[in-house]
Amino acid sequence: MLRFLLILVMGLSASLRLVSAEVAEDGYIRENNIAYRDKNSPGWDEYMKERCVLDLYRPAGKQGYSTVVWFHGGGLRGGNKAVPWQLQKKGIAVVAVNYRLFPQVECPAYIEDAAAAVAWTFKNIQRYGGDPGAIHVSGHSAGGYLTSMVGLDKSYLADHGIDADRIASLVPFSGHTITHFTPREERGISDRRAIVDKFAPLFHVREDSPPLVLITGDRELELLGRYEENAYFWRMMQVAGHKRTQLHELGGFDHGGMAAPAFGILLKVLRRK
Repeated sequence: MLRFLLILVMGLSASLRLVSAEVAEDGYIRENNIAYRDKNSPGWDEYMKERCVLDLYRPAGKQGYSTVVWFHGGGLRGGNKAVPWQLQKKGIAVVAVNYRLFPQVECPAYIEDAAAAVAWTFKNIQRYGGDPGAIHVSGHSAGGYLTSMVGLDKSYLADHGIDADRIASLVPFSGHTITHFTPREERGISDRRAIVDKFAPLFHVREDSPPLVLITGDRELELLGRYEENAYFWRMMQVAGHKRTQLHELGGFDHGGMAAPAFGILLKVLRRK
């Protein structure tokens, strides 16, 4: 009898845990720490198991909504996933992603993780009610860099059987467009020496990429050269023949502060669907 009661309690506890992940608050559902990689992934270890998880925040009882895959900042060496409050209760889904970080891993591991998370979204969002044709990718700082790399270099998503051109839009907030300073440091290159190689979004400019919305803070307040990097990226996309690249400079805002007003631009992009 005692064993039966114990099993019953354990079963009820498991059910309650399942229900708690599905309880809607103000019409939205949040599910945390969904694995987007598994033991069959190349390089699988405990660190990948820990970091390669995402949170899904979505409207309850709604179909066909847009989704934004959101990558946090932190220089590819820090930070954690979070659903930005500016994107909550907006009738959209947010996929907030953790990825592996330097120095535990080196380039391109974090780009590969970003692509795996975007691929997970394409393969799964429809069963949650989302529109797989309205998946946008965005992020701030290092997250902006990952956004551009996943969308411009098609090889990362191709590894998962996904065409990067299916992405509805790329909206990097103040992301590097040259090779990120962390991959440069991994190779002993100064953060003041600009490099454009295969780990630079600028290396992958092309006419047929998804719509690209570049947003930076004030050129006088941003991190060294960040506005100018994005301006050159915008120009080279024009040269390549890409007709759907925008550049926004948010006057009066520094690198960290520019994210708040940038969400307004992102929401306009999402609502155009």
